[in-house]
Amino acid sequence: MSQPLTIALDAMGGDRAPEAVIEGACIARVRHAGLRFLLVGDEARIGALLARCPELAAVATVRHTVEVIGPEDRPSVALRRGKRSSMRIALEAVRDGEALGVVSAGNTGALMALAKAVLKTLPGIHRPALASIVPTRRGETVFLDLGANLDCTAENLFQFAVMGEVFARTVLGVIKPTVGLLNVGVETTKGNKTVQAAATMLQDDRLPLEFHGFVEGDAITAGKVDVVVTDGFTGNVALKTAEGTMRLYSEFLREAIKHSLISRLGYLLARPALSALRDRLDPRRYDGAVFLGLNGIAVKSHGATDALGFATAIGFAVDMSKEGFNDKVVAELSQWHADQASESEAAAL
Repeated sequence: MSQPLTIALDAMGGDRAPEAVIEGACIARVRHAGLRFLLVGDEARIGALLARCPELAAVATVRHTVEVIGPEDRPSVALRRGKRSSMRIALEAVRDGEALGVVSAGNTGALMALAKAVLKTLPGIHRPALASIVPTRRGETVFLDLGANLDCTAENLFQFAVMGEVFARTVLGVIKPTVGLLNVGVETTKGNKTVQAAATMLQDDRLPLEFHGFVEGDAITAGKVDVVVTDGFTGNVALKTAEGTMRLYSEFLREAIKHSLISRLGYLLARPALSALRDRLDPRRYDGAVFLGLNGIAVKSHGATDALGFATAIGFAVDMSKEGFNDKVVAELSQWHADQASESEAAAL
């Protein structure tokens, strides 16, 4: 991009803020040339950390506030009382054109509520969706919605599919992403009226995406499609189940290693392979759930993440901004609606 790319950071959001935020920005500055930051939070604490990273200080502006939205604050409270919070000020910077995106590790519900109130939704998008990248046997898959919308219409799911396809194409670099609707079976007769209606809409040949059809839960990690779409209730349950399974597997593995001397010796022999597995499944590689459909880029980093994880979340905001994610979503939906209108006019003649 010809002009500097500025990302606003909620410097006070998250369990390890502001240290993890500032250290993550230091890492992201090296990864992404020409990147600038607007750091929102306690100027004294941020300034002390910037003194350790003068290279970041040279490309950062600090906007002072001492108000912080806590992890236990309800979204309604954040909307009423958080007008001078670091989270809201960072979002307003995106709304006002001072930054192209915002990253926060703060309260997820509050960020969702504030982002919708401050940024609004894109033209043609009824509801924003929360999307993330999950590791699979084939590589990576975009999974949405992860909890922003508990109840969805067929139109919502259709819009999620379009946004997920654009995200996979612009951020993951998939040339023609395949999209699947999460269902209780792959047969065309399975599922409720909502997923059936959404499937009918996604079968439209005028769409630039490749609709795979229905997929079951095991397809998420199998990597059968590049984008898996579902409602926020189902998506959140599926994600939390997968996270719990991973923790259980890790605990069982540690117990098995400690079980006997032979097990410990076996671990020493297998340590290189286990280290590679740990690196592949390192959650910091996938940190950053993205709110798709807002009139501005907003990324939610995990509340307990460290600097590496936060840098990854910043990377998502950078990629989406550079690739013009929002413009592409609006263009695809506008073209589809225009084609529909033209076809209706032709049929009426």
